[in-house]
Amino acid sequence: MEPLLLLWRESGLALMTPGQAVMLLIGLVLLYLAVSRKFEPLLLLPISVGTLLVNMPGAGFETAPVYDAAGHLLSPGGLMYYIYEAGIATGLFPLIIFMGVGAMTDFGPLIANPKTLLLGAAAQFGIFATVLGAVALSMLGILDFSIQDASSIGIIGGADGPTAIFVTSRLSPDLLGAIAVAAYSYMALVPIIQPPIMRALTTPAERAIKMEQLRPVSRNEKIVFPIVLMLLVAIFLPSAAPLLGMFCFGNLMREAGVVDRLSETTQNALINIVTIFLGLGVGSKMSADKFLNAETLGILVLGAIAFCIGTASGVLLAKLMNRLSRHPINPLIGSAGVSAVPMAARVSNKVGQEANPHNHLLMHAMGPNVAGVIGSAIAAGVMIAIVGR
Repeated sequence: MEPLLLLWRESGLALMTPGQAVMLLIGLVLLYLAVSRKFEPLLLLPISVGTLLVNMPGAGFETAPVYDAAGHLLSPGGLMYYIYEAGIATGLFPLIIFMGVGAMTDFGPLIANPKTLLLGAAAQFGIFATVLGAVALSMLGILDFSIQDASSIGIIGGADGPTAIFVTSRLSPDLLGAIAVAAYSYMALVPIIQPPIMRALTTPAERAIKMEQLRPVSRNEKIVFPIVLMLLVAIFLPSAAPLLGMFCFGNLMREAGVVDRLSETTQNALINIVTIFLGLGVGSKMSADKFLNAETLGILVLGAIAFCIGTASGVLLAKLMNRLSRHPINPLIGSAGVSAVPMAARVSNKVGQEANPHNHLLMHAMGPNVAGVIGSAIAAGVMIAIVGR
C-alpha cells in the first residue's frame, strides 16, 4: 500500500495546483486556436505546447540548474530554461527572425513611393499613446505597471511579434508570455479588427480611389536602400540597430543576387527552426504565477487599444495626405502601417476592392506595411534607450 501512496504523492494530479490546471486549459485553448482557427499557427502552436509543458506538475521543464557552493552542478536545468536563456533572454531568436523577415521583404513599393514611410510612422502613434495610458492607469492605482512594463505593452500596437518579444525580454521579462500571446493574437485578428475602423474613418468615395501605378525600382536602388537604412539607424539610434541591422542584412542577401543559397536558407529552414524554439521559449513564461493576474487582462485590453489607435492613425494621415497631394492616395493603405506583413496590406486591398472591384491596392499598401516594420523597430529602440534598465 505504501508504494501506491508514494506513487500517488508523486503524480501530476496530486502535485497540481488550481493555477496550473487553469493554465493547462489556456494552453489547450491556444492550441485549438492555432490548429482549428489557424490564428498565427506558426507561433501559437509552439507557444501553446510550451504552456502545456511548463505547467505540468513536477516535470521541471522550467527549473533553473542548481550548483553547490563550489560551483559544481548538482542538478541540470529544464529544457525550457535553457531555450529561454539561450535564445530569448539574449535576444538571439527575435533577431534571427528579423533577419528572415528581411530576406522575405521587398522594399520596392516603399522606394517607389517614399511618402508611404510617413504612414508607417503614423501607425506607431498607438504604441506611444498606449504607453501613456498604461502609466496613467498605474498612477490612478487601477493597475500596477512600471514604465518598463508600459513600454513593453505599447509595442503590441506595432503588430510585430518579434519586436514585442525583443523589447519585453529586455524591459519586462515576467510579462513576456501575456505580451507575446496578445501580439500574435491581434496579428491573427487583423482581418477582423481593422476593416470596421477603416470603414468608419473613410467615405465610400475615398475607399474607391484608384492610385497611380508605381514606378519600376532598379536593382541598384534595392541594394543601396538597406545599406543606407542600416547605417543611418546605427548612427542616430544605436538601440534599434540590432533589429533593423539584422532586418537589412536579410534583405541585402535577397537583393544582392549573389548569395541565393544563404537567402533561401534564411527565408525557409533557418527562420522555421528558430520559430519553433522562439514559441517554446515564450511558452516557458506562461506559468500560472506569471499569467493569472489582473495585469494580464490589462495587457490584453491595452494591446487591443494600441492596435486600434495605430490603425486609425495611419488611415487619418493617409486621408490628410490625399487632400494635400497632387497624386491620389487611397486612405485605406494607411491601415497597413501596422507591421503585420503582409496581412495588413491584403486587408487594405480587400476593403478597397469592396468599394471598387477594379481597385488593386496591394502593392501600394506594401509600402506603408514595410515602413511599419521599420517604424516599430525604431519605436522599440526609442523605448529601450529611454526606459531600459
